[in-house]
Amino acid sequence: MDEAASGPGGVARVAVTEAAAGLLRRLRAAHGPLMFHQSGGCCDGSAPMCFPAGEFRTGASDVLLERLAVAGVAEPVEFWMAADQFARWRHTRLIVDVVPGRGSGFSLEAPEGVRFLIRSRLLEADEDRAGGTDASGGPSSGGGHGETPRTGDDAGPHSG
Repeated sequence: MDEAASGPGGVARVAVTEAAAGLLRRLRAAHGPLMFHQSGGCCDGSAPMCFPAGEFRTGASDVLLERLAVAGVAEPVEFWMAADQFARWRHTRLIVDVVPGRGSGFSLEAPEGVRFLIRSRLLEADEDRAGGTDASGGPSSGGGHGETPRTGDDAGPHSG
């Protein structure tokens, strides 16, 4: 499986396959800047959902895992996850892929006849990054080792 690395240097916590990158380029052209959110819900709630950037309101119960750099997309695509789900998946590398099928009606890819899904693998000991939140509340640059994901803030730029 081809993966497009998302961060500079080392292994990114979240990456996209070439198929997902192609779909993100099409969605970006149609809808503008994008973001992902993955909750810990059941059914479609456990799949990554793609929204126009800022359309999904993140808060203190969300963690910014990565700013995905996707070739052909002008700005990074932020990948957010519910904090309680991140607590369970913190030692996992997430790979966003796309497959035929119908996902959630709220996610931008739904009308395309495809859906995003997560493939994953455990991080190796030398790849693992510290989990939790950044005490300063500052953004993670998304990619280097030793960084911590940051939590959302209702008063932040993603308040919708």
